[in-house]
Amino acid sequence: MADIKDPENTILMELKDGTVVIELLPDVAPGHSERMKELARSGQYDNVCFHRVIDGFMAQTGDVANGNMENGFNLSRAGTGGSDLPNLKAEFSSLPHDRGTLGAARSQMPDSANSQFFINFNDNHFLNGQYTVYGRVIEGMEHVDAIVRGEPPASPDRMISVKVAADVA
Repeated sequence: MADIKDPENTILMELKDGTVVIELLPDVAPGHSERMKELARSGQYDNVCFHRVIDGFMAQTGDVANGNMENGFNLSRAGTGGSDLPNLKAEFSSLPHDRGTLGAARSQMPDSANSQFFINFNDNHFLNGQYTVYGRVIEGMEHVDAIVRGEPPASPDRMISVKVAADVA
């Protein structure tokens, strides 16, 4: 298992092939880090699909309104919703969108991020300064690399469970 330095700011995301360990960056993006923990702790990320997965670019998930594989999953609407919490203010930083970083998905409006996020497959520096970076994969990137591709995928992969490491015995 990864060397978890701060269990309160570490996410354990269970995928079909194994666990992805994500270190949140509350010093850089406190609002986005807190939101991810809140949604994880309430179980809203569990069974949510990866609705937009582009080879060589990124895997997007987190539509808790339309992307749940058990509660009325709607492939045609996946990617259009968020949580019932208010949208987040952008927390842009100088951190680059490197391979394995987590970025906040949003509409054209900078302050429209809510629950959706993406994990970069490659260094995607053209996104720098335009999307909030608030975490990085520290273990299990091979499981992210194995996510089924598509916009949306015909048979999407899902986040089986998403937990805060501090809550896992």
